[in-house]
Amino acid sequence: MQAPVSVVVPCYRCTETIERALASIVQQTLLPAQVLLVEDCSGDEGKTLELLYLLQQKYREEIDLKIITLDKNGGPATARNAGWEAATQTYIAFLDADDEWRPEKLSTQYEYMRENPDIVVSGHRHINLPGNPSSLHAALMTSHKKISPLSLLFRNCFPASSVMLKNEIPFRFADGKRYAEDAYLWQQIAFARLPMVRIEAPLVNYYKALYGESGLSAQLWKMEKGELSNFVALYRAGSINWLLFIAATIFSVLKYVKRLVATWMNRAAY
Repeated sequence: MQAPVSVVVPCYRCTETIERALASIVQQTLLPAQVLLVEDCSGDEGKTLELLYLLQQKYREEIDLKIITLDKNGGPATARNAGWEAATQTYIAFLDADDEWRPEKLSTQYEYMRENPDIVVSGHRHINLPGNPSSLHAALMTSHKKISPLSLLFRNCFPASSVMLKNEIPFRFADGKRYAEDAYLWQQIAFARLPMVRIEAPLVNYYKALYGESGLSAQLWKMEKGELSNFVALYRAGSINWLLFIAATIFSVLKYVKRLVATWMNRAAY
């Protein structure tokens, strides 16, 4: 049995991590019907694309795996949209190339959404590795929490690799947006009053901190500008009023300062 889910994986210079991510899909207790690897013009002399084709051959008996190549690097939002466009299944799930799903992820999340057809988007908790190994053995929780539009202004409750959503929704990632692009999509959906929940189970492993390390997460100011631009767009669209705009902006700046201090302290400790 397969779940009617298309998994979209943006791939950019990910030769060190993509096999781990893909293996975590193949090892699911309930396999997806489709996996889409989107090679985002890595510019690494074809190393990423070559590995993707090797993995396609390796897993050809286990899963329906397609490779999409982009002619120009567009960032994760553009890559996810390209995969979304090619998706054929009822549900879309996202997995970043440096993350890893736990084996129960798809079965837990798909069964929840199948039994609750009014829910348009679901996410779940995550585990940060290394440094939190005891959480790997935590019992799966069956509770869930409804996510309000207001809460998403102040915190991104849905890391991209935790999200499953209905293919049919009329929203997409903002093409070309490289920072806080996932949060903006969730905010758009939430302020359109479409039901969203978080499943209280840790079903994805992260191998780097959410901020303060390599890759996009290290570029704190660019991330902050991305988040602030989300508030501007929501205000201009009439989704939030000026009071919410100011409150969200102030909270975001304070959070940014806190992260700067934490990052500086972490570096000073080493």
